[in-house]
Amino acid sequence: MSYTAPVKDISFVLKNVVGLSEIAKLEGFEDASEDLVDAILEESAKFTAEILSPLNSVGDQQGASWAEDGVKTADGWKAAYEQFVEAGWNALAFPTQYGGQGLPMCVSAAVQEMWHSSNMAFGLCPLLTQGAVDAIEHHASDELKDRYLPNMVQGVWSGTMNLTEPQAGTDLAAIRTAAEPDGEHYRIKGQKIYITYGDQDLTENIVHLVLARLPDAPEGVKGISLFIVPKFLVNDDGSLGERNDVKCISIEHKLGIHASPTCVMAYGENDGAIGYLVGKEHHGLMYMFTMMNQARHAVGVEGYGIAERAYQQALAYAKDRKQGQTLLGKSEDDQGIVNHPDVRRILMTMRSSIEAMRGLALECAAAFDIAKKHPDADVRERSQRKGELLTPLVKGWSTELGVELCSLGVQVHGGMGYIEETGAAQHLRDARIAPIYEGTTAIQANDLIGRKTARDGGKGLMELMGEMNETLSQLEAADDTNLKAIAKRFKVAMVSAEDTGKWMLGQNDATLPSATSVEFLMMIGRLAGGWMMARSAVAAARLNKEPGADTAYLDAKIMLARYYAERMLPLVESSKTIITESAESTISVAVDQL
Repeated sequence: MSYTAPVKDISFVLKNVVGLSEIAKLEGFEDASEDLVDAILEESAKFTAEILSPLNSVGDQQGASWAEDGVKTADGWKAAYEQFVEAGWNALAFPTQYGGQGLPMCVSAAVQEMWHSSNMAFGLCPLLTQGAVDAIEHHASDELKDRYLPNMVQGVWSGTMNLTEPQAGTDLAAIRTAAEPDGEHYRIKGQKIYITYGDQDLTENIVHLVLARLPDAPEGVKGISLFIVPKFLVNDDGSLGERNDVKCISIEHKLGIHASPTCVMAYGENDGAIGYLVGKEHHGLMYMFTMMNQARHAVGVEGYGIAERAYQQALAYAKDRKQGQTLLGKSEDDQGIVNHPDVRRILMTMRSSIEAMRGLALECAAAFDIAKKHPDADVRERSQRKGELLTPLVKGWSTELGVELCSLGVQVHGGMGYIEETGAAQHLRDARIAPIYEGTTAIQANDLIGRKTARDGGKGLMELMGEMNETLSQLEAADDTNLKAIAKRFKVAMVSAEDTGKWMLGQNDATLPSATSVEFLMMIGRLAGGWMMARSAVAAARLNKEPGADTAYLDAKIMLARYYAERMLPLVESSKTIITESAESTISVAVDQL
């Protein structure tokens, strides 16, 4: 199944919903004109369709392979990566001082969707490099930045994140990897697991960011430091030196993303791997969160990116497959299963949900762009708070929903979807990891109710609800039946969410909110998605009044938003009941009675 990037839909969100033109007015983002961004999207669509998409099935079938001399990627991977780097795709949002293009995060995220839709396993390599660059840029010394960032920005070198150990999964306080001072560097010894692209044959060097403990480190997470540990040491002149004492000792056999090597990494089996301290001692977890938050947003993009691929395949199959007498088909030649009402329901659910997730991810990225560049400190602070609040929604809600939509894609195919040769099953297998890595959905939910809501007394959430109220006012003031129908459901959902937020903040026992935290995340995610769809409908209605408007396209935008409001937003109301009434029963049964 081929892939065609939804350039028109992505461009619509950037221009008419999240405000690309306003972001382009910020100092440093002046080059991000609408014309330039459209050209970038078109070129990315061409690259992903012609180069990355054809390798998706190849990578799934061949996978990555381990050998003593290193991990080998699937056929065509290395050539595709070379073209990827040569075309400059790796450098889109990176700082210009290190060779990046300095484009806004919202533009970069829009392009990354295409990577993950066309070939999720491939997209994981630059995804991790992006996070590693961000962490080094924010926290490393100038010397380390100058040594590592230019090649990482270009993509000649890649980056990885090394947190998890066999005995320490989410609980990073339990890590045992040790770092011993040795002159101007350190000797790292330990083992890390689940390291995405921990070894590969795509790049000249791999820059591992590794969490480890110094000899005098205090217990717990306050005793973790962050180190750069390159696969090959880097000489003073920037050339590559000898091989460091780090290697991949095995790769995992996984449900999906077979072409992305998930490595078990051994550090210091001989004299110790040479590493370089990033920032201050014992501040490693805080520094790593810079990388993790970037990665969490990117994984959310994966969630709806792979769902977009599943939707395109399901739609094409539904148009082509003829079975039974349809109720919506107008002629004998128009009897594809796409005209069965329930298949139409599935496709509308997929399409509207993907547009809602896309809007939210790009809105989150735009908030970070404003937080980074806006001249007003108060605006920067508020935008940062907004971006941080939306991040667990983008990651948690989008990945959970992405799995659900990929499963619906299989359902449209019927029995053929369960057969590997159609390719529908691969999307579901690939998508299933997204709610797990970079912090499970429960971790995102606890982050949402804890650090992002309770810690500031719900300030960020109330600010978000204030923005939603502005959209509600626009809907209610419109002389449009569809927009008023959207307003009706949106208003009820907002009240339900506000009441539930107050209930959450009013609990003295953290156990009760924690028992229903995932439901709360899904509730706010659905509401925020409805907000983005409502804004899309308002924009479409406005554009429909302009001369030469693409009426059919804009009308479809409005009806997708109405469908979402009437089909998805009622789930916000049911979530209120689940959260406020089921918390006690959730934790009432003893372990030995489960």
